[in-house]
Amino acid sequence: MATPSRMLALGTPLPAARLTNVVDGTTVDLTALAEGKRGTLVAFICNHCPYVVHLRKELVGAAHDAQSRGFAVVAINSNDADDYPQDGPEPMARLAKAEKWGFPFLFDASQDVARAFGAECTPDLFLFDAAGKLAYRGQFDDSRPSNGKPVTGRDLRAAVDAVASGQAPASKQAPSVGCSIKWR
Repeated sequence: MATPSRMLALGTPLPAARLTNVVDGTTVDLTALAEGKRGTLVAFICNHCPYVVHLRKELVGAAHDAQSRGFAVVAINSNDADDYPQDGPEPMARLAKAEKWGFPFLFDASQDVARAFGAECTPDLFLFDAAGKLAYRGQFDDSRPSNGKPVTGRDLRAAVDAVASGQAPASKQAPSVGCSIKWR
């Protein structure tokens, strides 16, 4: 069943978090990563969700584009890896390496970070401005695995464009829709 994102209040500060990057084993501090950046893109995703699989190639491209424009980018997986082993750290690392992601893929084993963000589904996208305030939360675009619409990233890309130019994204933002986070 499709689960919508919660739509955390705009202006909410970037939650503090320290998680392990499964690709290289380093600890990533979101607050430190965001320092001096135009903003921070946080994407809650996982390996197996059909909604994520549907848009992953374009999402990775949009994330790399945001990085090239001075944004910090991280992907976070908060799924219960005991019940969903395909979402565990080793499969995560294989995926990120195979697709040559240029940003950290963090594992939230405690699920505390997902709770701090109010993340509900995968994908669940959060874009913070340079001051660390939430500027966009919502869908990548209106494409879904079964609706035949092309995956463009229109909504997220427009938000990145706005934040990069010092503007606020449109206040009307559509929630993301995807698989529920697999809570313990």
